[in-house]
Amino acid sequence: MAKQPLHVQDRVRFVPRGTGYYDTILAFFCVIVVLSNIVAAKPLQVGDDLISAGPIQLWPLILDGGAILFPLAYVLGDVLSEVYGFKAARRATFTAFAASLLAVVTFWLVEKAPGASFYENQAAYEAVLGPVGQIVLASVCGYVVGQLLNARVLVGMKNRSAENGLVARLMASTVVGQIADTFIFCAIAATAIGIGDLKAFVNYFVVGVLLKVTVEALLLPATVRVIRFIKKNEPEYWI
Repeated sequence: MAKQPLHVQDRVRFVPRGTGYYDTILAFFCVIVVLSNIVAAKPLQVGDDLISAGPIQLWPLILDGGAILFPLAYVLGDVLSEVYGFKAARRATFTAFAASLLAVVTFWLVEKAPGASFYENQAAYEAVLGPVGQIVLASVCGYVVGQLLNARVLVGMKNRSAENGLVARLMASTVVGQIADTFIFCAIAATAIGIGDLKAFVNYFVVGVLLKVTVEALLLPATVRVIRFIKKNEPEYWI
C-alpha cells in the first residue's frame, strides 16, 4: 500500500460493517471458533520426560486440540477490529458465540436421540463429544472476554495513533486478550480434559498463552499484509 500523506495517516478511520470483505471474514471467524471448540476435547502432549520449575511443569507440554486453530480466531479478530472497528468485532464475537451454542445443542440432541439398531459407537460418540458442552462453556466465557478485551485494546490504541503503530497494537491486544481468554478457559475446562493437579493446570495455562501469542507473532507479517490489503481494497476506508 502506498504511503499516505501525514495528515491522512493521522486520521482515525474504520469501514462500515456489512461492506466489502466483512461477511467473508465473519464466516471464517465463526467456523474457526466452532471447530476449535470441538477439537479442544482432545488433550495433546508434546514430550515425555518430566521437567518442572516450582509449580510450573515445563515439560512435557500439555495442550488441547483447540490450540492448533484457535490463534487464527484472534488474527481475524485483529483484522476486524483494525479495519471495521469495535462494534463490528463485537458483532463477530457474539455471532461466533451463537454458532458455538448451536453446535453444542446439536451434539446433545444427537447424543440423546435413539441410535439405529446397527449403530455400535454410542459410547465412543459420548466419550468424544460429551465433554464438548463444558469445553464450549469454557471457550465461550474465555473467548468473549478475551476477544472483547483484544478489540478494546486495539481500537483504543488506534484512536490514539491512527494508522501508525499497527504492529504494536496488534501484539499488545493479543497478549491482553490471550491471557484473559486462556485463564478463563483453563479454569472451566480443565476437568473436562483431565487436568487435575496444580502443575498440570499452570503448565496448561502458561503454555497455552505462550503458544498462542507465539503463533500470532509468527503470523504477524501475514496479518499486517491482510490488513493492508483489505484497507487498500475497501473503497470507503480512505475516503
